[in-house]
Amino acid sequence: MLMVVVLAAVGFLLVALSTREWIAVLGVACTSLGSGLGEVTLLSYSSVFDKNVISTWSSGTGAAGILGASSYAGLTSLGLSAADSLLLMLIVPVVMAATFWFLLRTPGSRLHAWRSVIHCSNIDEEKTQQRPSSASVTESETSAVESAQLLTVIEKFKSIPPLLVYMIPLGLVYLFEYFINQGLFELIYFPNIWLTLHEQYRWLQVDYQIGVFLSRSSVNLFVVRKLWVLALLQFLNVIFFTFEAVYLFVPSVWIVFAVVLWEGLLGGAAYVNTFYRISVEVPFEKREFSMGITSLSDSIGIGLAGAIALPVHNILCQLPKPY
Repeated sequence: MLMVVVLAAVGFLLVALSTREWIAVLGVACTSLGSGLGEVTLLSYSSVFDKNVISTWSSGTGAAGILGASSYAGLTSLGLSAADSLLLMLIVPVVMAATFWFLLRTPGSRLHAWRSVIHCSNIDEEKTQQRPSSASVTESETSAVESAQLLTVIEKFKSIPPLLVYMIPLGLVYLFEYFINQGLFELIYFPNIWLTLHEQYRWLQVDYQIGVFLSRSSVNLFVVRKLWVLALLQFLNVIFFTFEAVYLFVPSVWIVFAVVLWEGLLGGAAYVNTFYRISVEVPFEKREFSMGITSLSDSIGIGLAGAIALPVHNILCQLPKPY
């Protein structure tokens, strides 16, 4: 976790104080690396807590998106420079460190944590079945812990194919939505409204993050079983935004705001439902590994989206605009 905090702080500093483009790019890379390490680490760590931690984790990351996007948009709208706004954001890694090392109540031991999770996951079953003796419970728990600790490399590789039903839809959703965010958002512009071009882009990001937050907080209300439907719907958004970037046919910015909110809802729903289902469907001894490896799918999707968005964005920029 120390590396995550350091990378976040270094990323803010490099981008804020950069005098050359490559330094800013390096700062973005540091921030992205820290974010990825934090996600895979904390999602894996969440497997030793109650399954509801997935909901609160997802909701928290969604709220962080709103706070980050809105604070930057708000600070720059108030007249602060981009550099000063980023320097103020150095409070974020400080809060991260304080939360993880001082606020979070970590389990006393790995065995104790896993016993708690096993106990919570079997509460409903214990209501209808006679509870086994404490000796048999201890033996079962210890066996589960040892199985999780002793997973070999081969066993881990064998665990990956069953996870593809989670990984592929999640990766596609992130591929499509980050292609929209990185390649198309900047090309959508409504002249002669109360927002400038740059302000429109910033507030579209805020709008997107609101959708992400709402859907990431929804898993305790309903669970989406068919994750591939979310990927299909997100692909339809790609088609819509591509046509809008080329033809600028939408008559009102509010329609775009509504579709961007919908895009965020789909992305957040894919994320929280994927990891929630893993937390309840994957055997306990494989859950920690499954959480970590599945988190790579959204990172791969984001990386591919960036690689595709760069040339597509440049091609679309060369096309004549309707106005």
